[in-house]
Amino acid sequence: MPQTDAEILLQEVSAYLKPKDVAQIESALAFSRDAHQGQLRQSGDPYVTHPIAVARILTPLHLDAQAITAALLHDVAEDTNISIEQIAEQFGKPVAELVDGLSKLDKLKFDTVADAQAENFRKMLMAMARDVRVILIKLADRLHNMRTLGAVSKEKSMRIARETMDIYAPIANRLGLNNLYQELEDLSFKYLYPNRYAVLSKALKVARGNRREVVSKILEAIRQRLDENHIKAEVRGREKHLYGIYQKMQSKSLAFAQVLDIYGFRVLVEDIPSCYLALGVLHSLYKPFPGRFKDYIAIPKGNGYQSLHTALFGPFGTPIEVQIRTHEMNKLAESGVASHWLYKSSEAQINDLHQKTHQWLQSLLESLAQSGDSVEFLEHLKVDLFPDEVYVFSPKGKIYALPRGATAVDFAYSVHTDIGNRCVAAKVNSELVPLRTELRNGDRVEIVTATLAHPNPAWLSYVVTSKARGEIRHALKTMHLGESAKLGERLLGQALNSLGLKLQDIDDVCWERVLKESSAKSRQEIFADIGLGRRLNMVIARQLARMNEGEGNRVEVGSGSGIITLLGNEGMAVQYAKCCRPIPGDPIIGVIKSGQGLIVHTHDCPTLRKGRSGSEEWMDVVWDKNINKLFEVSIKLIVANQRGVLAKVAAAIADAESNIENVHFTNEGEYTALYFTLQVNSRQHLASVMRGLRRIQEVIRITREKSIPA
Repeated sequence: MPQTDAEILLQEVSAYLKPKDVAQIESALAFSRDAHQGQLRQSGDPYVTHPIAVARILTPLHLDAQAITAALLHDVAEDTNISIEQIAEQFGKPVAELVDGLSKLDKLKFDTVADAQAENFRKMLMAMARDVRVILIKLADRLHNMRTLGAVSKEKSMRIARETMDIYAPIANRLGLNNLYQELEDLSFKYLYPNRYAVLSKALKVARGNRREVVSKILEAIRQRLDENHIKAEVRGREKHLYGIYQKMQSKSLAFAQVLDIYGFRVLVEDIPSCYLALGVLHSLYKPFPGRFKDYIAIPKGNGYQSLHTALFGPFGTPIEVQIRTHEMNKLAESGVASHWLYKSSEAQINDLHQKTHQWLQSLLESLAQSGDSVEFLEHLKVDLFPDEVYVFSPKGKIYALPRGATAVDFAYSVHTDIGNRCVAAKVNSELVPLRTELRNGDRVEIVTATLAHPNPAWLSYVVTSKARGEIRHALKTMHLGESAKLGERLLGQALNSLGLKLQDIDDVCWERVLKESSAKSRQEIFADIGLGRRLNMVIARQLARMNEGEGNRVEVGSGSGIITLLGNEGMAVQYAKCCRPIPGDPIIGVIKSGQGLIVHTHDCPTLRKGRSGSEEWMDVVWDKNINKLFEVSIKLIVANQRGVLAKVAAAIADAESNIENVHFTNEGEYTALYFTLQVNSRQHLASVMRGLRRIQEVIRITREKSIPA
């Protein structure tokens, strides 16, 4: 009579766990069976077959009794009436914490599926940062679900396969779980592209038979040559996984028949010197492809993977890919972070891997702390799970692994947050380059910083690491709040002036009462909220006036100044509307918009008249007399189509001490319309520029535009 899966599981754990631990797993089996009694999977199988299968995926990794117990109970809290507290009582707090980390947030309501999914990932990764066993169990759970995905609807299977390909397979790769990673990718490929998967599987079976003889011949030649050179080695042939072959076809635009290296070869040797000796022997046997050698022993991958990779011209011109590594490296390559449980040897290597994993998890937690919401965090995570890396050096020779496409700004943030926030320039291989420059393998990068520098919002358009993106957003939010608080303080001062009060006259007792009424933590928060349009300055001013009266300090309501003076250096807290581009000298008006702060328009702005609503607060604003800042303004010129006219116009603008920010043109028959965005310091400066342009003979007409057409 064949053994049941439960009996096989107990046999497997008995091989490496103590009898006391096996007894706990037997108890968890019975508990799970009772809890899921009467529940069926969509395939029609009893539900308990799923947790048993998940536990069996983990036994080859020799996970401890707590993890195997949690695997057997991972759906109990989610799908039955049993609580986390009951699990803690029966199996201990560590098991309960693992199960809780794996449970979805079903009781909370989310606006969209994306929000719910993102929040579940956030919770799982927080639990994973505390205990990496959470993600090992989750990956095993996902692998069994993928193996049985044929039982669910096509729409659901596509969604689950896409999620697996985007998140779970890259996490398995990042943790060095190679076998798990490849199977997750292949199964996702099967459901995302069923036709391509079927055609490629069939072609691979045919090729397997045709190429068996060639593979045997290569294996024999490699073994013989290594023996002749007295290198003790184990040589294996391995077929590449299906999705890996498909990716190669996609990236190089090849037909299957052109993918000759569907077989790879692995040479396992005793120690690191033997790796390099074996490499020399193989290069004397078959000629290497130029530029296809990678040394991951000297510079390991981010997940701790170490190996030498080389590509060779084999017999009959067949390309051969060979990996050379030690037996210890091979164990780590197969089981990654799980090697902590699986192998007791090579502790230094395993500890190094765990340190790298811990650093990665810590960076995820930092990213989580700075993300505005779970969806933003999930975006960071997807960016962070990169398959390709480039290795660059600091001026002192320290190696940094960055994702392909990383820029000098990404490097600056990977060195230290302060270096990133204060970077102003970069040198790559001793040459000054723009901060957006993409880094290449082997680049030596030096970052130039300045004490008063701060992040530029434009950086977000080209950084690729989640750390850089998160830190830039965090810094910009902090700057915005600081500037908004300064603006809010001025707005509140103006409102109090109109009530005959001064901000400095309001005592601490009044402020304490207003903070309590407003549910705010500090005056700074009140100021920032006013500056961002979340609170109305007049409402807070009246509250303060009322509290002040209560203290016996009655005031006469006066007219006050009621006007905000713009200095031009308010930063992000004050925005100058793109629809009308106001400049000093224009009559202006301010609008406080919630979440955006003060937006300044010209009095006659047509957009302002059209979009006026009662929910916005309007206020009078004036330019400071001593304003010293350049503002953007748009002009339109109609010019005769003659050679050299653009050069004349540009020269006249430069002569008037104005800068050209942008220019484009449209043909209108024998004339051309030129649209310029210029920088001027006032309306008088603009008038001077326009006078200079009118003197040009080819200029037919010149007007100031409120905005540039697309």
